[in-house]
Amino acid sequence: MKIYSFNKDNGKEIRKFNSDFKMSRIIQTKAEAHIGCMHLGENGVIGFHQALVPQLLLIVSGEGYVRGEIKEYVKVHPGEAVFWEKGEWHETKTDAGLTAIVIESEELCPLDFMPLKNTNK
Repeated sequence: MKIYSFNKDNGKEIRKFNSDFKMSRIIQTKAEAHIGCMHLGENGVIGFHQALVPQLLLIVSGEGYVRGEIKEYVKVHPGEAVFWEKGEWHETKTDAGLTAIVIESEELCPLDFMPLKNTNK
């Protein structure tokens, strides 16, 4: 058995797009998929930018807010996954901090595996 760590201490600081968070890379497959762990500290942000490929953000701990092209934020909690299509503008922010796994690949279809959450207010 081998045990690996993807905690905050193993992350790289990211400042691109006016962002302020740490990214811990986990794996990249031959199938052109990228999986990483993002550690946003207090008042952390993944700045507003376009998705280069389809992206799935899985909230692991903490809580925060996400938005797409419309500047209306939706609160997210652990156990929720947010999906953005290629080219879609988006942003993630948090007041108290959050940790999330990000999966990026040209061939993501989360609806095949997870039910949609009802976001009607």
